[in-house]
Amino acid sequence: MTDQLDLLADDLRITPAFRAAGKVEGVFRTSSAEDFRTAAVEALDLTFEGISGDRHGGHTRRAGGREPWYPRGTEMCNERQISILSTEELAETASRMEIAELKAEWIGGNILVSGIPRLSLVPPRTRLVFESGVVIRVDGDNKPCRFAGEAIAEHFPDRDGLDLLFPQKAKRLRGLVGYIEIPGKIAAGETVTAHVPEQWIYERI
Repeated sequence: MTDQLDLLADDLRITPAFRAAGKVEGVFRTSSAEDFRTAAVEALDLTFEGISGDRHGGHTRRAGGREPWYPRGTEMCNERQISILSTEELAETASRMEIAELKAEWIGGNILVSGIPRLSLVPPRTRLVFESGVVIRVDGDNKPCRFAGEAIAEHFPDRDGLDLLFPQKAKRLRGLVGYIEIPGKIAAGETVTAHVPEQWIYERI
């Protein structure tokens, strides 16, 4: 058994841990528990529950369409407290959709960053360490959905089908979701460093 495990380890292609630095371009929060869209604020006060009073705050959340393996409404750990978006990826998505712009607040972004290449592909377990001392642990990429597409479509009433076009064109460009590992305050202008862990592909044998 040991020899087999050693052989498997030798076959692994392992990417060493590394860091990628960026900048916070804006911070946002929801104005009500009913609306997922956000509005710009001067700073975000983050606790272990995320953003206090925010639609996505809390230690737990209810399972929905993203978790078909649980009955809808099942209480579960909230790993989706914060939405992190990239200026570069928003611009790329807008270009693919052939619209003039795509703002973070239209699709419920909480933190807008620049400078971290291919942000949406940053792997789970990555720690986003902010200059202020806040740390957000990445759960994974955020899947684009029709609800966000409908919010975008409201800004372009002359275009039909944007609600369905967004999930197609924003695949792997929708940013990240994560939870608060170390709380504090985040404001625009500060640096953020992605501490990407060692990675490998776990394949079926």
